Amino acid sequence: MWVEKLKIAVVQKDTNLLDTLLDSIPEHLSKEELDSAIVLIEQAKEMVQALQDETASSMLQIQKNKEFLESTASGKQSQLDITS
Repeated sequence: MWVEKLKIAVVQKDTNLLDTLLDSIPEHLSKEELDSAIVLIEQAKEMVQALQDETASSMLQIQKNKEFLESTASGKQSQLDITS
């Protein structure tokens, strides 16, 4: 049952469920269940790393967008101010 929940968590990319399941690994698993769990945990690790990379990339893009918007803010006066 635990291995089935782990499969579901990996397929659904549910990091909360993964965290819960990895905190409660059963002590008595069959050899087949252990083998499956090892493969699934490796897949979960790759998935979490990909999500972290995606988040880092998004944060970098947000920072660049913020800097661009701040540099083009309308509060700055133009050098060609002809309102005399």
